Amino acid sequence: MYNKLKIFFGIAILIILIAAYLGRNFICGNTSNEKNTYIYIKTGSNYNALLIAIAPILKDKAAFESVAAKMNLSANVNPGRYQVTPNMSNFSLVKMLRSGNQKPVKLVLNKYRMKKDVIRKICTELEADSNELIQLLNNNTYLAQWDLDSNTAIGAFTPNTYELYWNSNAKKVFEKLVKAYTKIWTDDNKAKAKQLNLSPSQVMTLASIVDEETNANDEKGNIASVYLNRLKQGMKLQADPTAKYAYGDFTIKRVLNKHIQFPSPYNTYYVQGLPPGPICTPKKESIAAVLNAPSTSYLYFCAKEDFSGRHNFATNGAAHLANAKKFQDAMNARGIKH
Repeated sequence: MYNKLKIFFGIAILIILIAAYLGRNFICGNTSNEKNTYIYIKTGSNYNALLIAIAPILKDKAAFESVAAKMNLSANVNPGRYQVTPNMSNFSLVKMLRSGNQKPVKLVLNKYRMKKDVIRKICTELEADSNELIQLLNNNTYLAQWDLDSNTAIGAFTPNTYELYWNSNAKKVFEKLVKAYTKIWTDDNKAKAKQLNLSPSQVMTLASIVDEETNANDEKGNIASVYLNRLKQGMKLQADPTAKYAYGDFTIKRVLNKHIQFPSPYNTYYVQGLPPGPICTPKKESIAAVLNAPSTSYLYFCAKEDFSGRHNFATNGAAHLANAKKFQDAMNARGIKH
């Protein structure tokens, strides 16, 4: 009887020790990071690739693999960006990875002038393939469903903060952004665009010019009115930012004849009317400035000679030339030649 009790208690103790060991693997912290960090599991990754990605932050790789095996993680590898908290347990870690409970990326888009720049930004922060995104932005058949084309598509990348999963592909990314873009075009805003005799994409193009002209939101309406008045009268827009864009040099401080005469559909000194698409991704204030532009008689504006970034407005050529001379004299005094 005594021997049977010894065997019984021995087995019980062994079971308890095994349970304690297994429990320790499940509940004890096993990550070495001192603050929240992220691991990235690429689309198409297998279990070995997951282990390689997570290994640098594990204190005990064998303990993690033991729990992962019991929870069948190898058959449930999900791509994504996962937030790992300090001293995270194997159970919590495997559960998160197995369920695909990833942390979205907050993609912050500011103003961009070129498609290549916004594509680089997106594909640096997300897994989306840059070549696939370029192909979408050049596919006029695909873009037509939003009344966009390869020239106007950049207008859909309106500056804002977007939440996206890191492993979103190019199509998912673009359609998330273009969904936000279409929300701009309420029935009210479409009606305002129609009153201006502009399409939504043309409004975006004009807004991009306004955006490049000034950072002063309270001036944007008057600047928009200048260009709208010129369009109505059949005048060339002669917008300096379009000449810089066409020339491909955004450091130009003084627009010269070589810039004005540069042949490009984007140079509004060279062509009549609006460019074929936006010259930047316009901010919401610039879009609103076009849609709600005040009724003015302004046909000209020129940067103020105090270099404040603000402008003098004029209704006739003589007044504009006088304003322009003040600014040119100020540039000469500062030795600004180009």
